[in-house]
Amino acid sequence: MITSKTKLLGVIGYPLEHSLSPLMHNAAIQAINAQQAQQNLIDYIYLPFPIKPENLNAAITGFSAIGVQGFNITIPHKQTIMPLLSEVSDIAQAVGAVNTVYKTHSHRTHQGWTGTNTDVAGFLAPLQTYRWDMHQKVAVILGNGGASRAVVAGCIQLGFAEIHIIGRSIEKLTAFQQSWLNSPLAISLKIHKWDKLSSLISQADLLVNTTPIGMYPNIQESPVDEKVFDKLSPGAIVYDLIYIPNPTKFLQQAQERGAIAIDGLEMLVQQGAAALELWLQQSVPVDVMRYSLHKHLGLNK
Repeated sequence: MITSKTKLLGVIGYPLEHSLSPLMHNAAIQAINAQQAQQNLIDYIYLPFPIKPENLNAAITGFSAIGVQGFNITIPHKQTIMPLLSEVSDIAQAVGAVNTVYKTHSHRTHQGWTGTNTDVAGFLAPLQTYRWDMHQKVAVILGNGGASRAVVAGCIQLGFAEIHIIGRSIEKLTAFQQSWLNSPLAISLKIHKWDKLSSLISQADLLVNTTPIGMYPNIQESPVDEKVFDKLSPGAIVYDLIYIPNPTKFLQQAQERGAIAIDGLEMLVQQGAAALELWLQQSVPVDVMRYSLHKHLGLNK
């Protein structure tokens, strides 16, 4: 039952038609309430808020006015929202992007919001099941946009010996590299134009796609062509942040060559669970969140 007392959570971005966040968050809230006594029910609902870039400032002010308790952020607002927040966590400062916002107790500014980043924890979760010593390993990351920032931060936390970034524009790559030299994590990245992937891929212990290449509806596309993929080590981990289709052509190519394939669905689940725990201040049923997405996508996992 939704009433005037129901607390609002949500996700902001533009567009949002394909967001699966409301599905998994509301499933978790329902599951928590199914296990609670009637007097201990949590009265929350999670909604999608499509916000155009030019309306971001007004939306954040409006959220304060209507009592929104917290929200996730997706493309294109992860970086532009940062100046509108009262505080930004150390990890979000290091990454240079915010994906989760919660109410702050600070009254230094009228917004009253704190931003953090749960994408890093989401990215790391499936990798931590592999008991590698990352200090001798090489990570190759495809793309230098916003999504790659959480991946870089995660690779730094895991202690990779080398982190290589591959992109199309040398100007954007150089700016990306410089931003990490100035970040609290202070790491020296190696940057390369896309044509260097052919010589780099054989060194990759971890190969991550952070680009949208291969995302629905362009399901026959891959950021790596077949001949280049043939140089991949069979024991490598290949990780695609895309989760629709499942698997992507990129991951199919990896599996055909004996690599370990990880799709973006678990990252979506884990970053969402970390955000929901932050808002509710209690543990949440991660298995329910995962199952709700698998069922919706028709996956038998």
